[in-house]
Amino acid sequence: MIIVFALLALTVLVTANWYLWRRLFRDTTAGPGRTRRLGAAVIGGGWALAIGALVAERTGAPFWLQRVLAWPGFLWLALSIYLLLAVVAGEALRPVLGRLLERRDRRREPPLTAVAHPERVPAGAPAEERQGTGGEALRPPQETRKAGAAPSHNATTAPAPAPATTSAAPTSVPPGDPVTTPSDEPTPSSERDPSSEPTPSRRLFVSRVVAGAAAAAAVGTVGHGTYGVLRGPGVKRVTVPLAKLPRAAQGYRIAVVSDIHLSPVLGRGFAQKVVDTINATQPDLIAVVGDLVDGSVKDLGPAAAPLAQLRARHGSYFVTGNHEYFSGAEQWVEEVRRLGLRPLENDRTELPWFDLAGVNDIAGESEGQGPDFARALGDRDTARACVLLAHQPVQIHDAVDHGVDLQLSGHTHGGQLWPGNLVAEAANPTVAGLERYGDTQLYVSRGAGAWGPPTRVGAPSDITVIELASKQA
Repeated sequence: MIIVFALLALTVLVTANWYLWRRLFRDTTAGPGRTRRLGAAVIGGGWALAIGALVAERTGAPFWLQRVLAWPGFLWLALSIYLLLAVVAGEALRPVLGRLLERRDRRREPPLTAVAHPERVPAGAPAEERQGTGGEALRPPQETRKAGAAPSHNATTAPAPAPATTSAAPTSVPPGDPVTTPSDEPTPSSERDPSSEPTPSRRLFVSRVVAGAAAAAAVGTVGHGTYGVLRGPGVKRVTVPLAKLPRAAQGYRIAVVSDIHLSPVLGRGFAQKVVDTINATQPDLIAVVGDLVDGSVKDLGPAAAPLAQLRARHGSYFVTGNHEYFSGAEQWVEEVRRLGLRPLENDRTELPWFDLAGVNDIAGESEGQGPDFARALGDRDTARACVLLAHQPVQIHDAVDHGVDLQLSGHTHGGQLWPGNLVAEAANPTVAGLERYGDTQLYVSRGAGAWGPPTRVGAPSDITVIELASKQA
């Protein structure tokens, strides 16, 4: 089954890229040549870099190699998605643009009118027969120079002198042959007007316009989405009422940050922006709900160092995400503890007005470190409000069974790259925002960073400040 799925995915990938090459390079050129070969090299090379970046990250390749491959490889992933979407959208524009150009060309064509031409007459015919609608052009030179003036009585009309001939040429034109002029002779190709050369066909022109527009739209979309990630997450504020929360806890602020994804692309500078943004909100508690890193402590320990600067009245807490288990979860748990965060590994702490619990990510099950709700919540006082940190939204069903009042999650990135939200919606009960499941509320953050391409489209990054409200107030 896995082999069949892999072959199907490979077929779809190859077909999509062939279609992309055809529309961007083959259809925009008149024939085989350098441009088509360059297009094949760009598309093939882009995918080679993307696959290399993914493999290097997962296999723990030398960090310098990961950095070399990550930027071009991951950006190509995002760019190829939006190139394909833009080219597909351009299919609807092709016939419309073609018809518009056809109408324009028709309007520019001059109207067909009858043009009078002098009759061809045999050489030596009387002058009267040689005059017709174009007779004005056959006037003798004297009359031409004195157009509109009366002829002089002394003026005589003399026939034009016969052209000089050589012994090799006949001295007269046989009767009945038409008179020819130099304009009837073909013009050598070297003397033709360059403006009369044929232009690219309408179909080729349409292909070039659509391909250019598609490329511009894709590059602009990816560029804007990448800038949005690199400048750092914004702050989102959400008020969540809890029935069991005492009046004294009214307005309690929890800064929720997920999916920072420190990596060969998003490094120490990005981590510093996240820390500064969190501290600026002056939270009472900080919750880091998984997917902090994409790499080992050895490679990314320096990038995570700014987390030691996090400041909150009741401290900072951390739970694992699925990417921690790709990166050495045990080492990262110890590293964040060293940086001053408290890991909640299927554990709970009692704060002044509510319980704060955390469970491991589902991915930890492969290492015998999966979520254990009974251990984290089994013996607590159910009269107190409970806030649970769990990386994946799908863990909400266990949270409902254990009487949790509020679950804070991430994982989805809000879809990250539209229309990825459609895929995320199919795999998660909530993609972003606040929703209620029975007596339990679930809040899902879109995350602060990005995985793979450092790009977001339709799902801006955020750090959410949850302000708790007491229904007893």
